[in-house]
Amino acid sequence: QDSLSFCSSRDYSAPVSFVSAGLRKAAAEELSDEDSDEDEKPVKQEEIPKEFVPKKLKTGGNFKPSQKGFVGGSKSFVDFGSWERHTKGIGQKLLQKMGYVPGRGLGKNAQGIINPIEAKQRKGKGAVGAYGSERTPQSLQDFPVVDSEEEAEEEFQKELSQWRKDPNGGKKKPKYSYKTVEELKAKGRISKQLAAPQKELSQVKVIDMTGREQKVYYSYSQISHKHNIPDDSPQQPLGKDSKPQGFALPELEHNLQLLIDITEQEIIQSDRQLQYERDMVVNLSHEIQKMAEVLSHEEKAISNLSKVLDMVEECERRMQPGCENPLTLDECAKIFETLQDKYYEEYRMSDRVDLAVAIVYPLMKEYFKNWDPLKDCTYGTEIIAKWKSLLENDQLLSHSGQDLSTDAFHRLMWEIWMPYVRNIVARWQPRNCGSMVDFLDSWVNVVPVWILDNILDQLIFPKLQKEVESWNPLTDTVPIHSWIHPWLPLMQARLEPLYSPIRNKLANALQKWHPSDSSAKLILQPWKDVFTPGSWEAFMVKNIVPKLGMCLNELIINPHQQHMDAFYWVIDWEGMISVSSLVGLLEKHFFPKWLQVLCSWLSNSPNYEEITKWYLGWKSMFSDQVLAHPSIKDKFNEALDIMNRAVSSSVGGYMQPGARENIAYLTHTERRKDFQYEAMQERREAENMAQRGIGAAAGSVPMNFKDLIQTKAEEHNIVFMPIIGKRHEGKHLYTFGRIVIYIDRGVVFVQGEKTWVPTSLQSLIDMAK
Repeated sequence: QDSLSFCSSRDYSAPVSFVSAGLRKAAAEELSDEDSDEDEKPVKQEEIPKEFVPKKLKTGGNFKPSQKGFVGGSKSFVDFGSWERHTKGIGQKLLQKMGYVPGRGLGKNAQGIINPIEAKQRKGKGAVGAYGSERTPQSLQDFPVVDSEEEAEEEFQKELSQWRKDPNGGKKKPKYSYKTVEELKAKGRISKQLAAPQKELSQVKVIDMTGREQKVYYSYSQISHKHNIPDDSPQQPLGKDSKPQGFALPELEHNLQLLIDITEQEIIQSDRQLQYERDMVVNLSHEIQKMAEVLSHEEKAISNLSKVLDMVEECERRMQPGCENPLTLDECAKIFETLQDKYYEEYRMSDRVDLAVAIVYPLMKEYFKNWDPLKDCTYGTEIIAKWKSLLENDQLLSHSGQDLSTDAFHRLMWEIWMPYVRNIVARWQPRNCGSMVDFLDSWVNVVPVWILDNILDQLIFPKLQKEVESWNPLTDTVPIHSWIHPWLPLMQARLEPLYSPIRNKLANALQKWHPSDSSAKLILQPWKDVFTPGSWEAFMVKNIVPKLGMCLNELIINPHQQHMDAFYWVIDWEGMISVSSLVGLLEKHFFPKWLQVLCSWLSNSPNYEEITKWYLGWKSMFSDQVLAHPSIKDKFNEALDIMNRAVSSSVGGYMQPGARENIAYLTHTERRKDFQYEAMQERREAENMAQRGIGAAAGSVPMNFKDLIQTKAEEHNIVFMPIIGKRHEGKHLYTFGRIVIYIDRGVVFVQGEKTWVPTSLQSLIDMAK
């Protein structure tokens, strides 16, 4: 019955009425609150009656006090979770297992809020946000973030207060805005920068459709001022409560605004005009200063030019034939020095070529009128060097052939100095080379390089070539090098074309030559360093070496009565021909006969002491350079072996007691000399290598055959070391693995069963393994 009466008391056909939060608590709302909290706050069993709905309505009042407390403010945290007294407490346990600490916020970093979210009672019946921010003190504390909506609300309230009626009811005071002259000037300066692009858009037709009516403007600038023009129609329609304006004169306001704008524009224009005039004053003052500087510079240039002109006119006056005080070359040089020192700019700008042609050339001709270059080669060098510094153009290099009209000094040398040189070279005899070489040596630093090249190529070389063609080495008493070699410092490679005809003529002259004539060596020796090494060696092999071979062929070796002239003739050419050519001659023409004589002498019961002296005597005839050659060493070692075999035989040993020991001592001494010489050579080579600075880089490269063997032994893990105190024919013995070797002139000898056998490096490594 209660429920039926409850339903009949409500009129559901009526319109819905909204209730503000937290103000009114009807039974239905409390019922809904109870429904929402039914699961969270269970009621004890004895309190629940049998009839469910009416009891609910009755008990709705029990929750109202607590609800009011929840709505009005914050609930104490002490009661948090107290509802778990009526349950098994599973929620609190789960939270603690997940790391929750009572009194702190939820989340990994305890960032959750501790207190429950509060509800806030709204002031009136307006919409949400109509009465300002609805944030509670708790939300501001938990979420301290600047709310942009609050700022927007404040701005909205400010704008709202502008058109809202004043609550006091009093009239608003009119607000006046003042502009100072300085502000206007600053505004004019800023707008002046934008003036240029605005001019381009000044005649643009613009249609404005933003208002109620379409309007046409003829420039964009009118749009920016359109709010200043009063509108014909009122801005707002008059409502019922609104009153018409008592004093509305839009034309007057427009005119006043127009007058104000005109005044502002006049002030801005006056300021701009004033600034322009000030800038013009500054600009004109700078122009005056510049023009004054230009004027002073021009006045100085005019005075300098007038002085230069006076000096030049004085020179011309003194150049006249009937002048009492004629101008000399030294005085003219002093005048030009003055021009160069005091009036450098004017002197450089003037045409020095014409000035020198008019003034200097006649004086120079007079100065060199009686000059003989071969007698007085240094005459005029100082004065010409002085004129070189005065007249030569700095921008043009003097070593290249150039236009003579651009350089006064080159033209002076070519037109005044060169004719004298041509005349003297035409009368010059090439064999009298000393005076001409001295003359050119003294002028080489003064004369331009291209003129000197012209003298050497066009004047000197043809004369020398013609003289070489007429030279005959058989009839000429003067050696050709005496008049060719002095030209080497000056001409150098220019003389190359002369060498071939000289060699041909010398070769023709040597066809009937005999080595007994020592004059050939005197003629050829100066040319050894002049000819290239290849051409010199070819000339020697073709013309000299065959003659020396014939001379050695004619040599008769007789120990009892020896004629040494032919041998001396050949040995005398040692510095002229290469060592290899000389060794070849001795191997072919001398040592066969010499060893044959030694063998025949040993076979006829000789005196071994005489043979020793004879052997040492012949060996002393050769230089150390020839003796160091491997082929010559072999020949003398062969002679020692022959002598050893002769004294080792039974016949020779018994006939002369002590001969074997003497020969053995001689052999040992000679081998030791060879060994010492080789060691000294190796030491010298090592020192040379050290001086050249090939240090660690060359250490990895084998320098001789022994180092190569040592490198190979290290690669294959083979022991390679010398045997102390043991030698074979003066050579060191080495152990290479299990075998014994010695090294002689790049060849490895391995100890066999009876003799020493030469072997290659690879087979040596195979044997050692």
